[in-house]
Amino acid sequence: MNVLVCVKRVPMTGGRIVLTPDEQAIETRHLGFTISPHEECGVEEAVRIVEREGGAVTVLTLGVADAEEQLRDAMAIGADRGVLLETDGEEWEPGETARAIVEAVERDRAGGTAYDLLVFGNESADAGNFQVGIRVAYALGLPVVTGLKGLAVENGRARCEREVPGGREVVDVALPAVVTVKEGINLPRYPSVPGRLRAKKKPLDVVRPDRAATEAARLQKVRLHVPEGQGKEAVVLGHGPAAAPAVAEVIRQLGLAP
Repeated sequence: MNVLVCVKRVPMTGGRIVLTPDEQAIETRHLGFTISPHEECGVEEAVRIVEREGGAVTVLTLGVADAEEQLRDAMAIGADRGVLLETDGEEWEPGETARAIVEAVERDRAGGTAYDLLVFGNESADAGNFQVGIRVAYALGLPVVTGLKGLAVENGRARCEREVPGGREVVDVALPAVVTVKEGINLPRYPSVPGRLRAKKKPLDVVRPDRAATEAARLQKVRLHVPEGQGKEAVVLGHGPAAAPAVAEVIRQLGLAP
């Protein structure tokens, strides 16, 4: 059972997002990085499948050289090999990203490694395009099931569950296949110290994909924009004993008092 998990290096959430002066990118000098929450669950799910079924997990990312850190983190929790499709740091649009991943999959197939399952996060935490997994499946001629909250693999088939109003929808699909998973499908484990030490010795392939082939089809980005936050609001109910009636009314409105 060979599983490929595709991840993306993204800024950690919770920090203040600042743009570069030309409004073409996020200023990353003071940001920490991780992989998207959906993709953390994707790595964990792949490792669990291989622990049950045997085989190997390969984790792949397209990004700057520093993205090796995220690949090593994935290998520290059980992935066997990393593939870095190294770029200059400029954001690639979904079609370009999918093409580079397809080329990597076909290159591995030519080298004797065919993947039974390709796992993506449902969407990245930064761009949120939702497209890459679907585009890869289409290019490879594979079935794709998106938005999974449950996944079981047995006897060459995958049982895929996704949430729908009133319950869960179950899709049974033959392997090889592509799936996109959502946060909550599992609880990802933390890398251990021995795991991090082992990860340093695991193989990591670095490939520099050619972007020129899709130059004509590239969308023209005008600028980025960070919406203004709504801020925090507070209402002063009163001062001293005079505020007691207003406080009592709020408690009644909340249903905390008769």
